[in-house]
Amino acid sequence: MRSGVAHTLNPAHAEAGGMITSRRMAAVDRNAAALGVPLRALMESSGNAVARRVRELTTRGDSVALVCGRGNNGGDGLVAARFLDDRDVTVHLLGRPESITTEIARANWDVLEAGETEAALVTDSRGFALDGPDLIVDAMLGTGIAGDLREPEATVAQAIDDAEAPVLAVDVPSGVDPDTGAAAAGAVDADHVVTFHDLKPGLADHSDVTVADIGIPAAAEAVVGPGDLAVLGAGGDRKGDSGRTFVIGGGPYTGAPALAAGASLSAGADLAFVACPQSVFDPIAGYSEDLIVQPYGDDGTGDGAEADHLAPEHVPDLVETAEAHDDIVILGPGLGRHPETEAAAEQFLAAFSGTAVVDADALALVPAVDTDAELVLTPNRSELAELSGPETDDIVGAGEEIRALAADLGHTILAKGAVDVITDGETIRRCGAGTPGMTVGGTGDTLAGVVAALLARAEPFEAACVGSYVNGRAAELLDRGAGLRATELQETIPLALRGGDDE
Repeated sequence: MRSGVAHTLNPAHAEAGGMITSRRMAAVDRNAAALGVPLRALMESSGNAVARRVRELTTRGDSVALVCGRGNNGGDGLVAARFLDDRDVTVHLLGRPESITTEIARANWDVLEAGETEAALVTDSRGFALDGPDLIVDAMLGTGIAGDLREPEATVAQAIDDAEAPVLAVDVPSGVDPDTGAAAAGAVDADHVVTFHDLKPGLADHSDVTVADIGIPAAAEAVVGPGDLAVLGAGGDRKGDSGRTFVIGGGPYTGAPALAAGASLSAGADLAFVACPQSVFDPIAGYSEDLIVQPYGDDGTGDGAEADHLAPEHVPDLVETAEAHDDIVILGPGLGRHPETEAAAEQFLAAFSGTAVVDADALALVPAVDTDAELVLTPNRSELAELSGPETDDIVGAGEEIRALAADLGHTILAKGAVDVITDGETIRRCGAGTPGMTVGGTGDTLAGVVAALLARAEPFEAACVGSYVNGRAAELLDRGAGLRATELQETIPLALRGGDDE
């Protein structure tokens, strides 16, 4: 790839200096559609941006060869052809029209075919040739494909590189990884690139990149939506691939740990364990046959009395169990604030080096603990203040303060409110999924369980974002109004995870 450092950036993104990965871009596209900006409109804007760049690189009457694949990248090229009626345009479609893989790309082919644009079907790449165009547009693959080129793209890419004409790539040169810049053997060596919405990391060293604003609203990035869920991917196919959750809670309260564990199962965890005092073993075990409940012995006095709260002597076994099985821990639901319990929770966090969701009574202890664990903290408004965060009724308005707190603590924060705020100390996102009925007790425990299940297949920030969306979406799907009960969320969490009725 031609290299250098100059970029023609969209001013809306240049000041921030940010980039966007292909995975994140896929989420943003879908979020934009959910906000009312359909993918067809985005393709129209993308194609128009390609046409503008073509006009900048050519003069009236120049010949332009648009080489279009069968997906949405090719669709961008098909749209561009319609805006270039003052150029001598030929569209080369790699395959037959019926092989076009997306509905919107096929619709744009139909529009093009009804017009007067010259089109050639490349049904045998061995005979592909370019007749000395003034500019070649590579609209074959874009950001959706990485790795070695297959046929017919491999042979066509070679023909593009063998031609003497300059090449403009659409979104990213075919065969170049948009996230790393690694070029597969035979990747298109583009002189110019027009990419959409924001710069892709793999293009950072290219000498001529134009970033085109195609009308994606800022909320598609800032607000968690169905696109974030869609790119998460499914859990494993074998038992154990989707993780185990290990809830350390209970004592003065019994429902909270059971809700968290049950929600984690609804969100895809293979197994859910609850470690609790012996004194509350029976009620917690009685909530559901799906839970594996493990009491932690006597109170350490040696007289055989049952423990009624978490104490420091229980911690070594809990840490050993969690780390031996790579469990995702949920620390805090129903735990209480007995002085020995607080000391034990601090001891656990200091010794544990895995991944945990910290909720409820354990949250206030986090700032005082030096831990190697990766934590997702799920405070409500009052718990946020106990974490040394802002004392506010406006969680969204305090987003920058919450971001600074997450950066200082070194953990992800999911601050719960009418609109949740999620931050890893760098990026801030908001999630407004949910209903007013979620003020009922226990919905925060189900949120902790959902996030814990997702941590088996996602990084903490992504798990927190998607967990917030899934928990809220589950409430929306119930449509209970003010009569919502937290236990009911376990019925619709699986549907919310599948994206049920998310449009």
